[in-house]
Amino acid sequence: MKTRQRFLILHLALALLSGCTTVWTAGEVPFIPTPMDVVERMLDLAEVRKGDVIYDLGSGDGRIIIRAAKKYGARGVGIEIDPDLVRRSQAAARREGIDHLVEFREQDALKVDVSPATVVTLYMLPGFNEKLRPVLQRQLRPGARVVSHDFPIEGWTPIRTERLPGGWLHDHTIYLWKIEEQPH
Repeated sequence: MKTRQRFLILHLALALLSGCTTVWTAGEVPFIPTPMDVVERMLDLAEVRKGDVIYDLGSGDGRIIIRAAKKYGARGVGIEIDPDLVRRSQAAARREGIDHLVEFREQDALKVDVSPATVVTLYMLPGFNEKLRPVLQRQLRPGARVVSHDFPIEGWTPIRTERLPGGWLHDHTIYLWKIEEQPH
């Protein structure tokens, strides 16, 4: 069985057994909500501050962007291919009173301009992360941070890796990278 298929089966099983709702989108990755304790740790590891601009690629229900805006006053952009999830995120941002700090776009994460980002968050499968790597390398400025839930970015060595307990089925892994000056 291919690695991608194994990851999909594992995550679907975890979602079903943990009571999460998996939403199949038109994209390459199903929506499985990131637990809020993982969201908090991702933002802490990235050292998010008020002046940051966070792009969440595959933003799902918007929880990472919304939390960053509420907790830190950071601006954020959620990129999601599923229009229903984009509408859900926009409604949640309005309910939380932070819609002036965030926006949610129905867009392919591989085609978005992430150059304004100081922080990029991900919860994508390894194959998608591999496709995204050259986009991030080309567009992000030195000092930008990239944080991924559960899946590394092939070819990049994280500056920090943390594991969080996730229950009896699955521990969560968070990877952090910092973009360095690219040689010319």
